[in-house]
Amino acid sequence: MNLTTSLVKNIHHARARLGECPVWDDRNKCLYWVDIYNHRLHQLEPSTDNNRCFDVGDMVSAIAIIDEKQLLLGLRDRLAILNIQTGAIATKCQIQFDHVSTRLNDGKCDLQGRFWIGSVSEEPAAASLYRYDPDGSLQVMETGLTISNGLGWSPDGKVFYLTDSAEKQIYAYDFDGETGKISHRRVLIDLADEPVEPDGLAIDQQGNLWSALWDGWAIACFDPTGTEIQRLQLPVQRPTCPCFGGANLTDLYITSASVGLSQTEIQRGFYAGDVFHVSTTIPGMMISAFLIRNSL
Repeated sequence: MNLTTSLVKNIHHARARLGECPVWDDRNKCLYWVDIYNHRLHQLEPSTDNNRCFDVGDMVSAIAIIDEKQLLLGLRDRLAILNIQTGAIATKCQIQFDHVSTRLNDGKCDLQGRFWIGSVSEEPAAASLYRYDPDGSLQVMETGLTISNGLGWSPDGKVFYLTDSAEKQIYAYDFDGETGKISHRRVLIDLADEPVEPDGLAIDQQGNLWSALWDGWAIACFDPTGTEIQRLQLPVQRPTCPCFGGANLTDLYITSASVGLSQTEIQRGFYAGDVFHVSTTIPGMMISAFLIRNSL
């Protein structure tokens, strides 16, 4: 089955070290994405290739839109709000980690406006998954992870997906939208037999999971049962995260990384760190905004 209708295009020559977490902003018609190790948040207008850059002064790994003026950011060990008009950053939640190598990683909002964000650690099984609620409280939702990564929800909101890249697995959980609880973890996708790691994740309106394959030169699409439908080949070794956007949510944007590649590998994948686009036949799910409260 062919779920794409155009060739992969390089739409922004960024040369990012670790491009990640693209988020489509339908109100501003732009794509936000981060370069984690260069401490930068980018605001890209795909139609013009106009890219505005914010140096946030810290590793930045995740984004949630609040409104047309504000973004919630996942920084190294804290959550903060960025005013995109002034560039001002205000810390809202500090997170304490047990290991110095641990930092925050990928994050996304559920339909109820809660922000879910995981951590990554050099210490095996030392990472966790957190839920940051609109009232400012922080809950630990899962432990024993190593690289908490790509996450999302099924279109009906009943299943939550979480990737542990180090384990090469994507988990499915039962999800209760009213309480924000997850339960009954099971392995949905296991790539242990391949020399790749599943990274960022996007969900389309038919419930398919689109996972970036780190060191795999591809995005893989799996149906809700975990069966692979298609593998979209890319011109870069380390794609990091897909995101649906555009007027009809059929534009698939893909970030990538150059970090850790040898000179020979960079020559093979010359556009490592750039942002790519492909059109799809199935529209994606819109990423939800963070439901901020005035007291935050």
